[in-house]
Amino acid sequence: MTTEQILVVSATAAESAHVPSGFEVLVTGIGKVDAAVAVAEALGRYPEGGRPRVVNIGTAGALHDHHSGLFVPSAVLNHDISAEVLGSLGYPVRDRISIDGGDGSVLATGDMFVTDPVVRADLAARADLVDMEGFAIAAACERMGAACRIVKHVSDRADDSALDWPTVVDASARVLGAWLAAHC
Repeated sequence: MTTEQILVVSATAAESAHVPSGFEVLVTGIGKVDAAVAVAEALGRYPEGGRPRVVNIGTAGALHDHHSGLFVPSAVLNHDISAEVLGSLGYPVRDRISIDGGDGSVLATGDMFVTDPVVRADLAARADLVDMEGFAIAAACERMGAACRIVKHVSDRADDSALDWPTVVDASARVLGAWLAAHC
């Protein structure tokens, strides 16, 4: 255990159900807007220079069939913003954030529950995993000057199996809680 102050962030209470005692937990709600607002608001309660490390735990869909288990992404993408089009119109949009200390994987974040095979294949060309909050949390942390780590456990294949999420989330939450106990 470190003495570093940590704020554990998850989208749902189900994903944080097995966080070890002693951690401050923030449940943001699902999606980029709720995640960004909740994290920025929470970090705003701390003094500048004294903000905790944010550890975003949660489930993710695997974009490649060989992916399973736990991932600590090194980069996160905002996959459902038209960054190229907006840039061509003179409004550059940042759609990728690098995260120190990751495992080399890339997480794509968007406000859509991915079950379509065409969407999955498109995302798989750019990322390993998909979720609905990671980019927003990383962006809020960056804006507020807080360190960020993202830890995701594969709960589905970003296909129709994603609809079974409610029945598998507890198994992922147990793995995520064990990771926190071992690494924080």
